[in-house]
Amino acid sequence: MFENLSGKLDRAFKTLKGQGTITEINVASTVKEIRKALIDADVNYKVAKEVTDKIRTEALGRDVLISVSPGQLLTKIVSEELTVMMGEEKADINIVGDPAVILISGLQGSGKTTFSGKLANMLKSQGRQVLLTACDIYRPAAIDQLKVLGEQVDVEVYAEPENKNAIEIAKNAIKHAKSIGKKIVIVDTAGRLAVDEQMMQEIEGLKDALKPSETLFVVDSMTGQDAVNTAKTFNERLNFDGVVLTKLDGDSRGGAALSIRTVVEKPIKFISTGEKMEAIDVFHPDRMASRILGMGDVISLVEKAQQTFDEDEARELNKKIRQNKFDFEDFLSQLQQIKKMGNIKDLMGMIPGMGKAMKGLDIDDDSFKPVEAIIRSMTKLERENPDLINGSRRKRLAAGSGTSIQQVNNLMKQFSDMRKMMKTMNKMGGGKRAMSALNPMGKN
Repeated sequence: MFENLSGKLDRAFKTLKGQGTITEINVASTVKEIRKALIDADVNYKVAKEVTDKIRTEALGRDVLISVSPGQLLTKIVSEELTVMMGEEKADINIVGDPAVILISGLQGSGKTTFSGKLANMLKSQGRQVLLTACDIYRPAAIDQLKVLGEQVDVEVYAEPENKNAIEIAKNAIKHAKSIGKKIVIVDTAGRLAVDEQMMQEIEGLKDALKPSETLFVVDSMTGQDAVNTAKTFNERLNFDGVVLTKLDGDSRGGAALSIRTVVEKPIKFISTGEKMEAIDVFHPDRMASRILGMGDVISLVEKAQQTFDEDEARELNKKIRQNKFDFEDFLSQLQQIKKMGNIKDLMGMIPGMGKAMKGLDIDDDSFKPVEAIIRSMTKLERENPDLINGSRRKRLAAGSGTSIQQVNNLMKQFSDMRKMMKTMNKMGGGKRAMSALNPMGKN
C-alpha cells in the first residue's frame, strides 16, 4: 500500500539526515522533494502545494530539541499534516432508522458489489441483522455475484431478477426487512458514469425514495486523481455522506486517498483491500499517515488479531506453549487464523519498518500453500509428535504434498527453531508476558 510514495518520502527525509539544525535552505530542499513525491503519487496539485507550504511554515517555526534530529521532527510534522489532509479523525457510519438504509453508489467496476458483501460481513460480526439488496438491474451477473457473496458471509440477499425498476425493488426490500426483523438494509446499485444523465437520475431517485441514513460513494483507488474528480461530480448530485476506497492492495499511487477528503470535503469512511470478505477496515487518517511514512500501524494489527483470534483457543494455546507441547496441529490452526485477518503483505506492512524491508517482494496468501500442503500430508500422529518425522517420512511428505525434500526440511527446521524460542521464552517468563500483551482485558 503506497509503496512508491513511502519510498520517495523516505528519500526526501534523508536530505536532513545528519543535519544538526533546521534552516530555510535544508527545509526548502526537503519540502521540494516532498511536494514532488505527492504530485508523483497523483495528489491534486493545489492540495500538494497547500500541505507542503504548511509543512515548511511548521518546520521553521519549531525549535529542534537536543534529543530529536531535524529529520525526525520533519517526519512528525509531515505525519501531522497528512493526518489533517485526510480528515484528522475517523468518521463513523451513520446507522439510524428501522430499518437503517445504506445506499452504495459509484462507477462501473469500482468494487461496489464486493464492498457491499464486506460491509454486510463486518456489520454482521458486530451482532447486527443485515439484509443485502440487489438493485443493479443492468449488469446480468450482478445479482448472482451478490447472492454468492451473501452465501459466503451468511447474509440474506433480496432480489427480483425480473423487475427492472430499481426503486421498486429497494422499497420492497425494506418491507421484507421489516417483516423478518432485519435492522439494516444495504442497497447495492448499478455502476454509472457521471455523464450518463439517465443513470444519475436513477441514483438520485433511489436516494429521494429511500431516505438512506448513509450514502457511500465507492472509489477505485487505482484510478488516482480521476477518482477525486468523479467523486466531486457525484457529490454535487448526490451529496453523499462518505467515501470508500477500494483496491488499495493494487498498484495504487495513493493520490486519491490523500486528495479526496480535501477536494470533496467528505470523509473517507472505509478502505478495502483484496477479495476476502474480511478485507475491510474503518479508515483512520492518523494510522494511514503512519503507514505512508513507514512507521507501521500496530493498533490496527492488534485490533484485527483481537477480532480474528478466539479467546478460549488463545488460552489453550498459551497453556500448550507453557508445557512445550506446541505441535503442527496448533501451527496449522494459527496459520488459518492469520489468513482470516486479511492480505498477508498488507498485514506485514502494519509492522513498523517492515514496509521498507518488503519493498519489491511478492508476498501473498499462496505463499502458505506449500506449508499447508506439507502439514496436511502428515498423519495425526506426526502432527502431534513432530519429532517422529525422520528421513523416510520426510520423503513421503514431499511426495504427498507435491513439494521438494528441501521445502519439507526447511519447514521442519523453522518449526524446530520456533519451538526452541518458545521454550526459552517460557524459562524467562516471556510466554506469559506475551499473552498478557495480546490480552487487553488482562485475563489468563
